[in-house]
Amino acid sequence: MSKVMLARLVSAACLFSVGLLTAQQAPDATATARKALDLFLNGKYSEMEDLFAPNLKEQMKLDALAKLGAQVKSWGTPEIGEPAVRAAGTTHIVVLPLKFPSQNINVQMGVNHSGELSGFIMLPATATWQHPSYSKTGAFQERTVTVGDDPYKLPGTLTLPSGKGPFPAVVLVHDTGLNDRDESVGAVKMFRDLAEGLASRGIAVPRYEKRSRVYRSRVTDKPYTANEDTIDDAVSAVELLRQQPEINGKRVFVLGHGLGGYLAPRIATAAKANGIIILASTERPLEDVIVEQATQMLGTPSPNDTPAAAAARTSELNGIKAAAAKVKTLEVADEDQPNMLGLPVAYWVDLKGYDPIAVAKKLSVPVLILAGDRDPQVSAQDFNLWKAGLASQKGASAKSYPGLNHSFVAGEGKSTDAEYRKPSHAAPEVIEDIANFVGQ
Repeated sequence: MSKVMLARLVSAACLFSVGLLTAQQAPDATATARKALDLFLNGKYSEMEDLFAPNLKEQMKLDALAKLGAQVKSWGTPEIGEPAVRAAGTTHIVVLPLKFPSQNINVQMGVNHSGELSGFIMLPATATWQHPSYSKTGAFQERTVTVGDDPYKLPGTLTLPSGKGPFPAVVLVHDTGLNDRDESVGAVKMFRDLAEGLASRGIAVPRYEKRSRVYRSRVTDKPYTANEDTIDDAVSAVELLRQQPEINGKRVFVLGHGLGGYLAPRIATAAKANGIIILASTERPLEDVIVEQATQMLGTPSPNDTPAAAAARTSELNGIKAAAAKVKTLEVADEDQPNMLGLPVAYWVDLKGYDPIAVAKKLSVPVLILAGDRDPQVSAQDFNLWKAGLASQKGASAKSYPGLNHSFVAGEGKSTDAEYRKPSHAAPEVIEDIANFVGQ
């Protein structure tokens, strides 16, 4: 299938941008996407259309879907790989890789907060990740580790500088979504870049699979908080490091990306970490950020909108605003209510009143705040709040990089999903600045 043909096929879709710092995966997002794919591959197009949100019904007509299905069927029977899921506002992007005898394709679907299919596109499979130029493969080694204990043991990788040590170390904490240890998004593997780049400069780095990726149903089928989702496993990773003879237990830092950075002060408090590194993270309450992002995405009219599609966008935005307002009133007694904005009520109650800057100040440890000015997910407002809030903190510093996106990959113009479909790496200056901070 040519890239031109693919471009024509994707023009009917409406998907949000990659990796927004908002709600976690709705429990049925993957199931909905897989059901839609099975219907598509089996030629049951009218049944698949029943899953469509109003915007997709307007943009992808049944006859066009049938033509696309006939072409895909001519490629043979595919092998369907494991899904990847990431948050995008209150929509969740599910990517299912298909391996045909002659080619590989990624089917990318959006599932909105109502469980409807809001986007359906087909893309060429992304290229293979390559070591970045700053990775000196002879300067480090890797070994398999296990983070945490039963019932949530997590497979991980410890990247160690060559030599005896003891080495300082940086624990990598994921953004939202069902992330793997590399925090893979398309062809970009930000955490693997950080691990190899920092280990090349004498800093040990553990990275691990996110709990919700390994134990998805066990985590999401019951109420959970940021502790079960992120914090507990990051603390376990710090504890694991301090048990390694090659690690300097007095020089262990927590690095959080996106949601991981928002929660980093809590993690550092529980783990008694020696410093915090915050990458592309919101500082404001999550529900406020969700409304801001939803307004940007749903509140902007599209020239292709029909009256029905425009009304659906307005209705969805109003629903998000109402849910966010309700979040601010939640109490412990409300925890038996259904999920709100894709998260259990217990999650929202746990974060109520959380002030990451106030928590960071109580620690009296050095803090490094980094952001890219092409990041469509986290605004300059949040970076400035972090910077101003910790300006008086001893050892605190902040830096924003021109031209870098949410994964600190360089580019020009507006950051889009296309940037994640080609092999790219976190910028070398980010690696250098983190290494210098840890080495102070």
